[in-house]
Amino acid sequence: MRAKLTKKAVEAVKPGERDIILSDTELTGFGCKITPKGKRTYFVYYRTRGGQQRRPTIGVHGAVTCEQARKDAQQILAAVARGGDPSAKRKAERMAGTVGELCDRFIDEFLPLKRETTAREYRRLIERHIRPALGKMKAKDVTVADVARLHHKMRKTPRSANQAVSILSRMMKQAVRWQMRRDNPCRGAVDRFPENERERFLTEPELSRLGAVLNNAERTRTELQGVIRAIRLLAFTGRRMGDVLSLRWEHVDFEKGCLRLPNTKTGSQEVTLGAPALALLAGMERTGEYVVHGPDPDKPLSVGTLESAWHRIRQRASIPDVRIHDLRHTVGTYAAQAGANAFLVRDKLGHKTLAMTGRYVERDVEPLRVLTDKVETRIAAAMSGNGEEAEVVELPGGKQ
Repeated sequence: MRAKLTKKAVEAVKPGERDIILSDTELTGFGCKITPKGKRTYFVYYRTRGGQQRRPTIGVHGAVTCEQARKDAQQILAAVARGGDPSAKRKAERMAGTVGELCDRFIDEFLPLKRETTAREYRRLIERHIRPALGKMKAKDVTVADVARLHHKMRKTPRSANQAVSILSRMMKQAVRWQMRRDNPCRGAVDRFPENERERFLTEPELSRLGAVLNNAERTRTELQGVIRAIRLLAFTGRRMGDVLSLRWEHVDFEKGCLRLPNTKTGSQEVTLGAPALALLAGMERTGEYVVHGPDPDKPLSVGTLESAWHRIRQRASIPDVRIHDLRHTVGTYAAQAGANAFLVRDKLGHKTLAMTGRYVERDVEPLRVLTDKVETRIAAAMSGNGEEAEVVELPGGKQ
């Protein structure tokens, strides 16, 4: 049907069994669809320069007047005449994802590529800070000012604030790749807060108190056996928490006196063990595939369980400011005090530092083993509380 579209003309059409299209006789492409239920909807029809057919809806009769719909149709057709495609633009805007949707996709597609501990920290900052602050915004609409506001809001925790912006930057980089926006608003958005890195290590009296608390917890069974094992291994080896919690018995080589870790923060590593760590491992009962497990022997001890237990243990040991990671600092400090050079300390802790230089340095495992024995023996002696060196025990396969 064709007629000049007016309020009277549109309302005069009686609904039929099927949709009725009423086309305007004055503005080509402008029309109104009348459904069998009597709903009248204005639209405009056009073809793009590429030949694609479009028929975007303008509005429902009554909510918009016929005159308003005609003006909107004229604007759309004028944009088409200039080579535009208003319908595609409007569709893209409607489909543009929110930051919350970006968070979901980032977590599902990007975080599985990260180590478990890294992914866990990313997820924590996303859910606690990024999603609440920006989740309802369109990803394309996030500005430098929005990023700066988030960073400033977290100023009381400078390290977390810097990490949150860094993670958001990675998310926005992915958003560009996923065509959710054109640029990364985090670049140059903020000046990082100074992070006062605390060089905290345990003194021998502190290690003595820690050892006494662990011995008592083991005797009274007030803490999980996995918790006690984990803390002792962390104290002796200086490894990262994730390395210890994911450690399986298949990774322990008693014959060579080392751990063969397939997936650490810096890749696969062979970790030389000292006599105290080897003695500790040799004396453990094997009740599952994990060296350190929780109530279920087939599942590793969780980070949350260990951190909760550590909070209790450090209070009992009168070292309330000591973090689990400070056990790693302790090993590094004692290694340096034992006269180790930078290369040995790097190898002891599994750092990337000096990695390029290390390719040109002739390394021998014996100096590292001597250093490892010295460090672990000193820590074991302090934790025993008697000031005596730990006993070197016979290991499976005759290894000492």
